[in-house]
Amino acid sequence: MWRMRDQASRLALAAALGVGLVSAVGLATLERACAQTAAAAPSRAVTATAPAANDGLPRPGFEIAPGATALVVTDPQNDFLSPQGVAWGVVGRSITRNGTVENLAALFAAAEETGMPVFISPHYYYPHDHRWTFEGALETVMHGLGMFDRPGPLKMEGFEGSGADWLDRYKPFIENGRTVVTSPHKVYGPDSNDLALQLRKAGISKVILGGMSSNLCTESHMRALIEAGFEVMVVSDATAGAITEHYDGYAAALTNFRMIASDVDATANVTVAIRAAHGL
Repeated sequence: MWRMRDQASRLALAAALGVGLVSAVGLATLERACAQTAAAAPSRAVTATAPAANDGLPRPGFEIAPGATALVVTDPQNDFLSPQGVAWGVVGRSITRNGTVENLAALFAAAEETGMPVFISPHYYYPHDHRWTFEGALETVMHGLGMFDRPGPLKMEGFEGSGADWLDRYKPFIENGRTVVTSPHKVYGPDSNDLALQLRKAGISKVILGGMSSNLCTESHMRALIEAGFEVMVVSDATAGAITEHYDGYAAALTNFRMIASDVDATANVTVAIRAAHGL
């Protein structure tokens, strides 16, 4: 998953493969052989549980730099992730198939264990948000369902256990006094909240991204953060999307994750890499 940038890395690979290289010519020969092997290897698009292989696109990779890399999670809230949430009817199949709830917990645990900074970009709607004069298709759905509703920005009545609250199993990680909870985003992306500011002020330039919902808030955060100059990788099975009779939001997002992010990989690989980068 992590890219090899220099000749020393390639020489190390050659040694591991049992190939003795003493010259630039030998190195070029190895690289041609690797390219030929890759060309002959089976191709595979990225999936929830495995990165792409020989799919015709470059894979820039993503290097975890302790102190400069953070975990960002969008909408780890009941209305998406709980079977009692108002959106479960359309997202539950994707969440269950991907193991999203468990995989987000694994990412939180790895970040906690290593001291990696964690940022939460939540989604809240207040009464004045329901007075908007226009909205998109899924905004209309969310407002109609009362999704993420709170009585006001300074009011917490009824928040505990509501659809806007965190999933209970995440609370020890989010309410630990270290995790940064940003102001809420209002449509899908972080353009309407302070996530980028909080990341910059914390010295973060690289983001490992997961959360809900894949083709809406998660993808919009990926796009906006990349446009703002952050390096972003997406954890493919730590997100999920709505599936309806005619549309699959997760499948749509997975294509865009692969084409836009620096890397896309599954939780099992990412958690190993997080710990390895921190010497664990």
